Amino acid sequence: MIKIRKSGLNAEFCGMQIATSGLLVIQCRKLLLAFSNNKQCFYLPGGKIDQGETAVVALCREIKEELNICLNEHDLEYYTHISAPAYGENNGVIMEQDCFLINKTVIPVASAEIGAIRYFTLEEYLNQKHQAPGAVLILEKLKADNLID
Repeated sequence: MIKIRKSGLNAEFCGMQIATSGLLVIQCRKLLLAFSNNKQCFYLPGGKIDQGETAVVALCREIKEELNICLNEHDLEYYTHISAPAYGENNGVIMEQDCFLINKTVIPVASAEIGAIRYFTLEEYLNQKHQAPGAVLILEKLKADNLID
């Protein structure tokens, strides 16, 4: 679902929020990120929530498409919500993302628009040429909560 919100203060600005959900796969104190061939950047696996979907249903659908992993709601635990500028979108577009930890062992395989997958610490991700603001935020929170290095 895409929510549109007009700022009211500036008639030229139409801020838009994109509702998304993201999967947190942590291994050896690193977070799994997926490389989008479309945007040429590593992101949290997951994607947009379609109209009528819950965040969990959308995440299960997206993860099947992107990582070839079958999930259900019992495999996921809500962790946090992040808001960040949507990388690769027009100025003013904000990504609103519910993030879920996975509570089972999986073997992800890049598929669909995902060109590669890789595990990152915060420092390793900050050394990437392109960085998605949402990925930086979630890596910072995971590090502050002592879940990753």
